[in-house]
Amino acid sequence: MLTRLTIQSLRLKSTAASTAALRKIGSRSEEIFHREDKYGAHNYKPLPVAIAKGEGVFLWDVEGNRYYDFLSAYSAVNQGHCHPKIVETLKKQATTLTLTSRAYYNNILGEFEEYITGLFGYDKVLPMNTGVEGGETAIKLARRWGYQVKKIPENMAKTLFATGNFWGRTMAAVSSSDDSDSYGGYGPFMPRMELVPYNNLPELDKALSDPTVCAFMVEPIQGEAGVVVPDEGYLAGVRKLCTKHNVLFIADEVQTGLARTGKRLCVDHDNVRPDIVILGKALSGGVYPVSAVLADDDIMLQIQPGQHGSTYGGNPLGTKVAITALEVLEDEKLAENADKMGALLRKELSELPKDVVSVVRGKGLLNAIVVNSKIDAWQLCLKLRDNGVLAKPTHVDKIRFAPPLVISEEQLQEAANIIKETIMEYIN
Repeated sequence: MLTRLTIQSLRLKSTAASTAALRKIGSRSEEIFHREDKYGAHNYKPLPVAIAKGEGVFLWDVEGNRYYDFLSAYSAVNQGHCHPKIVETLKKQATTLTLTSRAYYNNILGEFEEYITGLFGYDKVLPMNTGVEGGETAIKLARRWGYQVKKIPENMAKTLFATGNFWGRTMAAVSSSDDSDSYGGYGPFMPRMELVPYNNLPELDKALSDPTVCAFMVEPIQGEAGVVVPDEGYLAGVRKLCTKHNVLFIADEVQTGLARTGKRLCVDHDNVRPDIVILGKALSGGVYPVSAVLADDDIMLQIQPGQHGSTYGGNPLGTKVAITALEVLEDEKLAENADKMGALLRKELSELPKDVVSVVRGKGLLNAIVVNSKIDAWQLCLKLRDNGVLAKPTHVDKIRFAPPLVISEEQLQEAANIIKETIMEYIN
């Protein structure tokens, strides 16, 4: 139970929400909500706030209210909103050359390929546009490798995925999902895509013993599932088992990679090297859709001209932006900052009473809390919005907190105070 002393001590530490004016959603915002509802498909349920401007860790709505962004476009803006170096690269390249398709060479793609393969230590990269395209590409590579190298019988290649996974909404992605909201009503599904329990090495060992398995694709930390962090040694075990059974280890680092968890890649925490790595989101710093799949020659060169591609994949505008976005991550040491600020955030959130917030978890600046079942997480996020922090719930009782990696200690402390005070006010 919460005591008066507990509540008082938390409030003494946190005055940011109570001293600042509450954000008010006005008629301009309501007009925007109505227009989207009338003319747009209803495939999202946005938090009711109409954003008009972003800079660094902050967003402003059409009424001029300022907010801390604790979602970061699902980790697409690790470098902060409208990072000046990335935007300048975008503007300069946009006035020079934007798209050639892959019918011709261009003067930027090779520069990007050399830089990113050198940075991550792989022979080859295959650039695409979105994270889900990266996942599709990785599966196609794995199947091709399965037939041509592992000699799996034709049309029998099987790909394994972890339960609780989320990597997009394409037919392949929903075929590999166990979330009924994702796959319900979309069958028939792609064959030979099966699930194994996440964070369960004995079950994975059994599943991988099937000689028709070509790959196991897994998020190092499950984001959409509520920032589910596996046991220490799980990823090292995955690497060992995939090697044992001659199966490709595909790491979906679209959300967890690019400094988000306090390392360049999340798998770096376990010192493992996947066979295929999928990157996206922050690969452009949030200003242009860019994704990439990394692998060595024995995998990547199984695909020949005409067998996979994209008109926009590897375009000069996107690849030039991606180089700068990666340079910003390295030059500004954002992985190190994510590690430090994430530890501070989890420490602050852990001060909340356990009967209110039962779990605080994460790595770096990819974090989540699990709230008491009596708390409406959606309503709590609305209260957070009113007090100046934007976050969204997932799976009913979980709220992710993932600010841009450029956040300072002062900003992190202020936002954490707002979160703590808002939760305490909400339950009282």
